[in-house]
Amino acid sequence: MKIGVYPGTFDPITNGHIDIIRRSLQVFDKVIVAVAPNPKKKPIFDIHERVEMIREATRDIPNVEIEIFEGLLAEYMKRKNAHAIIRGLRAVSDFEHEFMMALMNRKLDSEAETVFLMPSEEYSYLTSSAIKEVASYGGVVKDLVPPIVARRLRDHFQKKQK
Repeated sequence: MKIGVYPGTFDPITNGHIDIIRRSLQVFDKVIVAVAPNPKKKPIFDIHERVEMIREATRDIPNVEIEIFEGLLAEYMKRKNAHAIIRGLRAVSDFEHEFMMALMNRKLDSEAETVFLMPSEEYSYLTSSAIKEVASYGGVVKDLVPPIVARRLRDHFQKKQK
């Protein structure tokens, strides 16, 4: 069984992320969505909320597991007997950072491969940061994120306004 790991903060998960998950299942038998705490990014949702939203958003997609992970991705990959790291590339601007991370993971584990997938064109501009910014001003994001995420964003920012 070929296992791919799709790591990220996913604060929040977007339709672009879901697209990458679906595309990766054309390459891998199973995909593990590995959710990282990453306090440097100052997430608006705690890690358990993010995992819950991802589980809800992917419940109809077979062969997807969602887990929390901390530490080095290369070590996590070994523990999971995974074959590759899955990364989405939206634009050329993503490439340099992703390339450096892929090389670092390979340095830590010479067998760590990284597979880069491009999302559908309709999602190529989506970032979690942009989604949060639009939602913070009351903008409609329902076509950009799974329904559970749209509700949670609306609720989060309505509470902040009170």
